[in-house]
Amino acid sequence: MSWGNHSLWMEFVFLAYPSQSEPRILSFLGVSLVYTWVITGNVLIMVAIQTEARLHTPMYYFLGSLSGVEIGYTAVVVPHLLANILRSEKTITLLGCATQMGFFIGLGSADCFLLASMAYDRHAAICHPLQYPLIMPRMLCARLVAASVVLGLCLSFQLVAFVFSLPFCPARGIQHFYCDVPPVMCLVCAQSHRHEQSVLVAATLAVAVPFLLIAASYASIVAAVFRAHSASGRHWAFSTCSSHLAVVLLQYGCCAFMYLRPSSSYHPEQDQFVSLVYTLGTPLLNPFVYTLRNSEMKEAIAKVLARSCLPRES
Repeated sequence: MSWGNHSLWMEFVFLAYPSQSEPRILSFLGVSLVYTWVITGNVLIMVAIQTEARLHTPMYYFLGSLSGVEIGYTAVVVPHLLANILRSEKTITLLGCATQMGFFIGLGSADCFLLASMAYDRHAAICHPLQYPLIMPRMLCARLVAASVVLGLCLSFQLVAFVFSLPFCPARGIQHFYCDVPPVMCLVCAQSHRHEQSVLVAATLAVAVPFLLIAASYASIVAAVFRAHSASGRHWAFSTCSSHLAVVLLQYGCCAFMYLRPSSSYHPEQDQFVSLVYTLGTPLLNPFVYTLRNSEMKEAIAKVLARSCLPRES
């Protein structure tokens, strides 16, 4: 990566944080509460899947991996966000900004690829139930998870290398809570159609391509469901896929709004709200969506909580 004349310790300043003490305290308490629920809910899912033998299936393996990735990409942003709420100087170095953006975009992209893998798993389970164990062996699941993370990080680091090789204007104020592509691109002095196209290509690979794979999987699922003769079979298929589809629509809707558009349509206040939805809202809702509509997960989490609350015998 060529940093040109940039100093690694050059600092950016975040401008989106409230300046008055009362909104700062309320923001800190609100974000802390949501972040606590995010960590707690996703850790419970991972522990329940790990400890319950009947959940050792591809669907739950992907769900546990999704929870792990979401813990990771919120951890890249939220602790720094909480610290900035309390600090008077809300700055970050060029190297710190690039690192934060790289891991945030990379793990967010891995999230999108994992959702596509989960859609493929549901497609195999519903459209080819007899061959399902052969189609989705455990080794393939592990490879899909590893490929999702590696591909997401590779795309992200290439995008970050491109963004931070561009010349920045003297103004160092980022109209955002953390380093994300659209607000940082607003600081680039050499704006051109080619630069926007490069960012759009990376976003298309990370967002649009997995979404098209999910859409194709669900088209096959819907066709298979309508061919099913039993009402119970149709109900099982829809109940199995509805939670995943709800998460997909929320995640991809926010990501498409943020990244699949020209930088000229960037609106700081509106985009700050949307970014908080997919940074905190989606990881918060995922545990509820996947557990409240899934009796197996509810029972497994109840067992985990019961074991942790029961006094241990000495």
